[in-house]
Amino acid sequence: MNSPQIVETVADLRAVVRSWRNEGLRVAMVPTMGALHDGHISLTRLALERADRCVVSIFVNPTQFAPNEDLDKYPRQLAADLDRLAEAGVQLAYTPPATEMYPEGFAAKIIVGGPSAGLETDFRPTFFEGVATVVAKLLLQAAPDLAVFGEKDYQQLCVVKKLCRDLDIPVEIVAAPTVRDAEGLAMSSRNAYLSPAELGVARQLNRILRQAAEALRSGAGETETLSAARKQLLDAGFGTVDYVEARESLTLAPWRIDRHGRILAAVRLGGTRLIDNLEI
Repeated sequence: MNSPQIVETVADLRAVVRSWRNEGLRVAMVPTMGALHDGHISLTRLALERADRCVVSIFVNPTQFAPNEDLDKYPRQLAADLDRLAEAGVQLAYTPPATEMYPEGFAAKIIVGGPSAGLETDFRPTFFEGVATVVAKLLLQAAPDLAVFGEKDYQQLCVVKKLCRDLDIPVEIVAAPTVRDAEGLAMSSRNAYLSPAELGVARQLNRILRQAAEALRSGAGETETLSAARKQLLDAGFGTVDYVEARESLTLAPWRIDRHGRILAAVRLGGTRLIDNLEI
């Protein structure tokens, strides 16, 4: 088991990728904020199935956190993350400090319309501005052939695809299926915040969404089905339901029964916010 090489600067990152390119190798990237779990590792495995080399970025991006969110307490465990990357066979870890990503005087912002409208944006207005800006920087810094993103953050996946398409960033965006625990809870770094009792409640999210998706697929009324799902989530013990919505899979426009759809939800449990989605 070889530990991944670690680089902290754009210049060093590009030098390693350039050496791979000179060997004729295909390069994949997996952007992360660290606190790696089985879901992240599944992304690296998919990356290494599609490419010869994989670089994983570990950067807790401050621009996607609102002032009242959990930037300071977001889990950071670099040593453990590097061990996991070594086990997965990842060749390069890119761990830039904030000053490398956002040097003094940095002022650029990228705003992606379309799939960023509504859902998360209704509750985190600047979130996708921060995501789009940092993802664009990472893809331009590493210039991989492909980048892997998880379907668990489905709206983010759609925004990243739109970003690359509209700005002609020559990177293939590969979607990886959501990884769940034995009871269906989507893997998330924020699951570490949950107490054992809260974990029991959290595992109801997937069950309730699955029932709603099946009902919609069978022709049940959208308004009634989603209203019932919100009530079930509150009854299950979630403190707040930010949204439960049905959207078209590609554009995230309002869903029509003759289109491929996705049901997406965000809930709050204690001090933790959880998101999930399922295909309709």
